[in-house]
Amino acid sequence: MIMEKGISSVEVLPSKSSQVTAVKLVVKEPETKQIQRGKRVGFVLVHAGAGYHSESKAKEYKHVCKRACQKAIEKLQAGALATDAVTAALIELEDSPFTNAGLGSNLNLLGEIECDASIMDGKSLNFGAVGALSGIKNPVSVANRLLCEGQKGKLSAGRIPPCFLVGEGAYRWAVDHGIPACPPGIMATRFSLAAFKRNKRKLELAEKVETDLIQIKKRRQSNEKENDSGTLDTVGAVVVDQEGNVAAAVSSGGLALKHPGRVGQAALYGCGCWAENTGAHTPYSTAVSTSGICYFYKYFKKLKNKTDAFVKALVDLTVFSTQETIPTVNNSPQRFCAGSPFLANEDGVLGGVIVLRSCRCSAEPESSQEKPTLLVEFLWSHTTESMCVGYMSAQDGKAKTHISRLPPGAVAGQSVAIEGGVCRLESPES
Repeated sequence: MIMEKGISSVEVLPSKSSQVTAVKLVVKEPETKQIQRGKRVGFVLVHAGAGYHSESKAKEYKHVCKRACQKAIEKLQAGALATDAVTAALIELEDSPFTNAGLGSNLNLLGEIECDASIMDGKSLNFGAVGALSGIKNPVSVANRLLCEGQKGKLSAGRIPPCFLVGEGAYRWAVDHGIPACPPGIMATRFSLAAFKRNKRKLELAEKVETDLIQIKKRRQSNEKENDSGTLDTVGAVVVDQEGNVAAAVSSGGLALKHPGRVGQAALYGCGCWAENTGAHTPYSTAVSTSGICYFYKYFKKLKNKTDAFVKALVDLTVFSTQETIPTVNNSPQRFCAGSPFLANEDGVLGGVIVLRSCRCSAEPESSQEKPTLLVEFLWSHTTESMCVGYMSAQDGKAKTHISRLPPGAVAGQSVAIEGGVCRLESPES
């Protein structure tokens, strides 16, 4: 993999009292890695949630992202589909007690875990999802199985196979298709149980003391970082394989103290994730996975049929900005999200997104050899305090991990951090 350049920036989102200004723009020097022969190419980008990542748990967050990348790359090197690779990455993220997905997810009002997950295949545009699913350790594995079964065609008597199942129906379908059940008690961890008890106390206090809402709000804000595991959200991954096929997946335990049966945006088509191979309308293959409350979900759903325009705005702001001047505000993502009418009545715009865009291209202009090359552009962006990401190509020895944070003085929900890079994946010589 040849790392060509990486750029990070932070912007202040528009508000009633401020204008949009670019705060920081950092250009990193190119990094070159030796191409290893005989290995399949591919690339994966993962994130362990947008929210607050405590410094004391930084090693754990990075480690789970590293393992997730390695699992995906192992699949790609073995010749697996992009969807299987992205599923492998998500399973690793779900199995971590430090993420709000699968094991250790947020508990609902009844103290139960109900998970949402979805996956999309860029080649076929097929989609699989589960919502409010209990009793299954890895919800994304059910979503992927739904996608795979759906690609086989109609069922007996001409019935249409399901692509989105919820609750008890999703659980029964999973068990019927050989996915092992998991006792609900095993899914909760000491972190999630402690958070549930703390949130329950806050809820009971809020319901009893209606006349003291301001004091309760201050108390809640001061206690938000009480739990050292932090406040996180949906996890996700995007993958591109050697053939240029892309896939995206997302998994979430949902909101803390949510109503039983609630299905979050992570499971909804065009909201949690999107993947689409190159076609007549665009030379790029694109994969996106989102995280957060309202911010990226709603405007991405609006732009689900305009994926290239969405990615271009983000990538142009980061990866392609090689001039010394700061890019213009008109090309920044706030034009799509913060100013969206979908968010007019929202108190906050907290969320995150990872994006991958790839295309086939020729070798370097000065090179006389015509090697097939896959150009991969990738980035992550968030309005939360932090976001933990990891990325790796099939030609790398190990994954790179990073906790992106808003700079000192930046206010979560009012600022957006954007970082990314570009790499060329040269196919191994035959």
